[in-house]
Amino acid sequence: MPTKKATRKTSAAKRTRSSAAKRSSSKKSSGRKYSPSSGADVEREIRAMKQGKLKSGRSGKKVTNPKQAIAIGLSEARKEGKKVPAKKT
Repeated sequence: MPTKKATRKTSAAKRTRSSAAKRSSSKKSSGRKYSPSSGADVEREIRAMKQGKLKSGRSGKKVTNPKQAIAIGLSEARKEGKKVPAKKT
């Protein structure tokens, strides 16, 4: 008895057409959003967090959340004038 295989050629074709249409209609940004040096700043802060050396600003408490470490790295990159998108409010 042969095994049954469900073939869905039409849905696969629809998926490729719709994804191609989405790609062509979306606006493309020119260049990078973040400078490579700002990425290095974030990496440095993540490494400090993993070592337990990263402290938060005013309170001086130890940072344990990776998202907070990323935010600190991006904030420092902004202060140094590196290419980083504006802070979302």
